[in-house]
Amino acid sequence: MSSKKKPVVPGLEPPQARLAPRLPPTLLATESAWAGDAAAKKQAREERDALVRGVTSIEEMRDAIRRVGRDLPAISELARVGILDAAAFRARAAQGLPFVITGVVKRWPLSGLTPHTLRERFSHVPVRARVGDYINTAFAPDRAMQDMSMLEYLDLVDAGAEGLPPYLGNLELRELNSMCFWPAYFSKMGPPRFWLGPAGTVTPLHCDYDDNIFAQIWGTKRIFLSPPHHDEFLYANPANAILFGSPFDPEAPDFDRFPLARQATMIECIVNPGDMLYVPAGWYHQVRALTFSLSANRWARAVPFALNGEPSLLRTSS
Repeated sequence: MSSKKKPVVPGLEPPQARLAPRLPPTLLATESAWAGDAAAKKQAREERDALVRGVTSIEEMRDAIRRVGRDLPAISELARVGILDAAAFRARAAQGLPFVITGVVKRWPLSGLTPHTLRERFSHVPVRARVGDYINTAFAPDRAMQDMSMLEYLDLVDAGAEGLPPYLGNLELRELNSMCFWPAYFSKMGPPRFWLGPAGTVTPLHCDYDDNIFAQIWGTKRIFLSPPHHDEFLYANPANAILFGSPFDPEAPDFDRFPLARQATMIECIVNPGDMLYVPAGWYHQVRALTFSLSANRWARAVPFALNGEPSLLRTSS
């Protein structure tokens, strides 16, 4: 009996073989295709990050952000303002404090749709879900991820499971972004990233050393924020040069394990559909969905506004 397999004609493969397209493998912060030792890779990445942002070094930028943070006024809640043009936004952002802009996101066509649209129009879109304990492994290179289609993800959510619900986080979903109108607040921005999931999905406490605008499209989220210089109370560790994570949970504080965290300021903010939150570079934040939620954000790729173009940090062309 012959063991040869019949050739598969493209388009006539069995249904189980015609799976949804998969996303390309994720390049984690600790991974690189470059040869060389870890120290050389780290130095090369930091040099590239500094070049993109036009600063002398990322370390000096981080130190400057913490230094400026010490002079910020103490706040217990975030200011909420109406729609701002670019000049007004930048002037306010230069004060170094987070704030909420109301109304701007409601103008987006995506805001006028409903979560059911994801099944109707975007079921085929490939996504990568965070599964398992993605909080305690948030900044580890071996965080569990699962590729699937949008429809498969929604079915997984509907099925329910014990523990954390699966989360679509930090995905560049161009099909959705085509219905978003991002204001030109940053002169140089990274690509939009989308965050989708049911109530209970969480991004643990961390800071990005880039300015950030965060758009709440559907649903409601609770966000805790802490100023940059309070990292000394938050047991922070670097995931890479521009991303630091903290093991402290402001929603369930364990002061026996993290006694210094008693000294950290935590500001609670609720973002509702239509809100846009500005998170200055270096501010720690933890995000929890209170309802089924769709959010999107963009990071600046320039000198943070709070540094007011500090000359000593600016990279000069040679």
